[in-house]
Amino acid sequence: MSAQQDPAEDAEHRTATVEQGRFCAARCSCGWRGPARRARSKARSDAEEHLARP
Repeated sequence: MSAQQDPAEDAEHRTATVEQGRFCAARCSCGWRGPARRARSKARSDAEEHLARP
């Protein structure tokens, strides 16, 4: 079994929001991190914008 990952798997972005005290930030499996936001909805919007970029 190889330790290499499937290239198609690397291209898939998975985002989530992470609580940081009173703030919330969006993060992606590619390593991208959005800014800390007070509104969860804005952090989710940041993640959606990240996914929409080519």
